[in-house]
Amino acid sequence: MGRKRLALPNNIDYLSILDENHTLDSALEPDIPEEVHRKMFRAALLGRRFDERMLDLQRQGRIGTFPPIKGQEAAQIGSVALLRDSDWLVPAFRETAAEIMRGRSMESVLLYYNGYNEGTIIPATQRDLPMAIPVASQTLHAVGLGLAVKYRKTDAVVMTFFGDGATSEGDFHEALNCAAVYQCPVVFVCQNNQWAISVPIAKQTHAATLAQKALAYGMPGIQVDGNDILAVYAATSEAVNRARQGGGPTLIECVTYRIMMHTTADDPKKYRSEEEVELWRRRDPLVRYEKYLLQKSIITESDRTALEEDVKKEIQSAIDTAELRMQELGDPLDMFDHLYANIPPRLQVQKTALADELENRDREDHHG
Repeated sequence: MGRKRLALPNNIDYLSILDENHTLDSALEPDIPEEVHRKMFRAALLGRRFDERMLDLQRQGRIGTFPPIKGQEAAQIGSVALLRDSDWLVPAFRETAAEIMRGRSMESVLLYYNGYNEGTIIPATQRDLPMAIPVASQTLHAVGLGLAVKYRKTDAVVMTFFGDGATSEGDFHEALNCAAVYQCPVVFVCQNNQWAISVPIAKQTHAATLAQKALAYGMPGIQVDGNDILAVYAATSEAVNRARQGGGPTLIECVTYRIMMHTTADDPKKYRSEEEVELWRRRDPLVRYEKYLLQKSIITESDRTALEEDVKKEIQSAIDTAELRMQELGDPLDMFDHLYANIPPRLQVQKTALADELENRDREDHHG
């Protein structure tokens, strides 16, 4: 009887290893092979430069609306780097850098943002899901994959990404609860970029952290400096190893910032100050990581210069290839072919009707 404090099994830590002033906590520094460092830096740089080039293309009218990732590279690359080819990636819609590191081509990204279904096609051998626009819906898909992994008794891990806004959706809570109940090998990576379009984090939750939401569902949670790729890597390494060894899911909150607009259809100046943005610009994850690698002699200045040129050429090649391919694509009937393995009768009727209409138009144009 009476009132007593319950002893809960978990608590929430905050992890930062390399801060914005380039101060390193060497006691917490993860043991990362140099080749992995170089791979991560290249992926982060490519993600940043491709993102910047896409913004130029969008402003020129050469692609449609897209969501920039600038400032969030560490949260993506530092986590996805821990995945094996046999693991699963379940992205939201702002994980371009992570998707490319996993093998998605930049050409497919460009096709997608020009409205071509071909941009969503994923090779059958690649264990990545397409990007998900409905907020938080992909977290449930990740748990479904986690259940399948557990049923098949493999050591695969599922990693899903989402933003702070997704934690306000019911799907997120259902996903965490189900993953914890069935101890699914799912790593939930929240990119807390402070803004759900125009809604700040303070108006989304009264909780001190998003990571603590893990405690309600009986899983470990941790908050990390999302602009510190070393901290993200270290936290994700723990979570992935735990999942792979049968220890169930983890929630990682990467505290980062969306430097650019929510999408290119959005004007962030209407709801946030330039002073706030400038504060986070000084915490740039790419600059922080680059200086660390230079100080460690993992890369040199000449390596950095050569890599910039290499990335620039790779991006331009992808743009050239995508724009050539777009001249050959655009059959409206393709819209029926990428949703179901077997087209339902009702859609087959619509496809046939559209095919007849297009044929009649071509015939009229030919005789006109």
